[in-house]
Amino acid sequence: MCGRSSLTKTEKEIEERFNATFYSDELERYNPLPNYNAAPSHMLPIITNHDPDRIHLYRWGLIPFWAKDEKIGYRMINARVETLLDKSAFKNAAKHRRCLVPMDGFYEWKKDGKTKTPYRIILPETPIFTAAGLWESWKNSTGEEIFSFTVITQKPNTLMANIHDRMPAILSPEQERLWIDNDLSASDAISLIEPYPSNLMHAYMVSPRVGNVRNNDPSLIDPIDAPPPVQGELF
Repeated sequence: MCGRSSLTKTEKEIEERFNATFYSDELERYNPLPNYNAAPSHMLPIITNHDPDRIHLYRWGLIPFWAKDEKIGYRMINARVETLLDKSAFKNAAKHRRCLVPMDGFYEWKKDGKTKTPYRIILPETPIFTAAGLWESWKNSTGEEIFSFTVITQKPNTLMANIHDRMPAILSPEQERLWIDNDLSASDAISLIEPYPSNLMHAYMVSPRVGNVRNNDPSLIDPIDAPPPVQGELF
């Protein structure tokens, strides 16, 4: 599961990275940047296949269009790539509503018996990267429209296998363009997803404070004194 991430870059850096712009009223309303501890239910930047020139703020935790209660979104923060076209919550979105979820790192907890140790995983040569996602539009009983998204996960590469049994579906810049290409079928888009190369990733231990969503400050991304960090294999 991928349930925490970070996006600490400036508005300008994000816009330049994706050649897209924020809507000023969204930025003023939600003030989302920088975010050192992005969590489900947060309003976070995404780029959709319907509007690739704009950066929208959607809620993390997908609410299917057929849902009766928005609380279902808390159970839909991730979607397994292996079953996207089998699950009623995701198959329609996989065909028609794909998106990019920007981040500059994500967190995962390594289990050792009863102990859980948080790690932050980054791409040292890619200051802002993306995970493949799906988005959805849903209306509540008052007619208010809520936009939400989920992060797609996949089996781990060799780096992540030392930490957790799942990882986000990280995309290369070339794959990003294809993932949100409306002319690409869902099956062809899904075939793009493969474990990101371990040697291009780096993981290091961080403070357990990241486990509390109320904590959101620069110290969360600082490495802590620990044994040598988990490194991807070079060959």
